[in-house]
Amino acid sequence: MTEQFTAVPSATSPALPTAQLDWQWSAFDALNARDVYAMLELRSAVFVVEQNCVYGDIDGLDADAWHLFAWGERDGVRELAGYLRVLLPDANDADVRIGRVVTSPDFRGIKLGNGLLERAIGHIAQQWPGVPMRLHAQAHLQKFYGAFGFKPVSDIHDEDGIAHVWMRSE
Repeated sequence: MTEQFTAVPSATSPALPTAQLDWQWSAFDALNARDVYAMLELRSAVFVVEQNCVYGDIDGLDADAWHLFAWGERDGVRELAGYLRVLLPDANDADVRIGRVVTSPDFRGIKLGNGLLERAIGHIAQQWPGVPMRLHAQAHLQKFYGAFGFKPVSDIHDEDGIAHVWMRSE
């Protein structure tokens, strides 16, 4: 399923042309090799390289997750602007979990994170009505996630050298 969204860079973002974003929800088995490569490349570029955090991103959970891609275009080339994954409730966890929320440095400053969360929350509400949502947020992003109804449900703790907190929305 795809939909179009036009994003306009803010005054504080890098000088970018208006970005046409193509939103794509996919189960892992429906992804092609290029989608998976782009997903892993963006996650690695931001979480491992930019944030200087060596951790095991490939954790075995992608295969059972739903994936939200925001595809943009720069200089005539299609690229992944933003991404997140949604882990479904299972025998070990009754909550829907949102994770790996990431935006490309080239598409920051256009409220792309808001668009990702709005679409994820809307999709979850339609597919799993009444099921609480949880995420493992970097602690400095509590206010951002709080604007979407998430509240801290744990103490701030270290995860791979970065302060994190579990947050939940009912």
